[in-house]
Amino acid sequence: MKNLKVLIYEDELLKKIKELSDRINAYYGEDEPLTVICVLKGAVMFFSELVKHLKMPIKMEFVSLSSYGCSMESSGKVSAINMSLPPLENEKVLVVEDIMDTGLTLRFLLDYLETKCKVKDVKLAVMFDKKCKRKYNLKPDFFAFEADDKFIVGFGLDYDEKYRNIPYIGYFED
Repeated sequence: MKNLKVLIYEDELLKKIKELSDRINAYYGEDEPLTVICVLKGAVMFFSELVKHLKMPIKMEFVSLSSYGCSMESSGKVSAINMSLPPLENEKVLVVEDIMDTGLTLRFLLDYLETKCKVKDVKLAVMFDKKCKRKYNLKPDFFAFEADDKFIVGFGLDYDEKYRNIPYIGYFED
């Protein structure tokens, strides 16, 4: 892990994710069921930590999308690797993603959920909101951190499928 520097330590990540879950609980309440969709692979660690603190009855679903491949820049195209979802018509859905940068992947997924699945309500929860890269008029409903223009890895975020297992958020120093 040459030149990998710590940006956010694990204890701060866990604290912010707990605070985020508190905001989500306050928004949804504890009574109505919620379907929580994890965007694989990057969001899996964030998703796992977040859902532990949600108070309402939840169903967990998973989709696999990609717009990066092996690059540090979005390809501009979304690959829908696995979009197998149960019927979601008239359900409340929370999409959980690791990072929102250009908004391309999440715009694709939201359009799919709204038009094909006909969900009642869909909200976005992201670990990192990277506004400086936004190309679509889209913003998360819930986020834990704002991110600058560093390419970050760890806690599920990867570079070329590596570094997901690091328990903190790091960046590569030039």
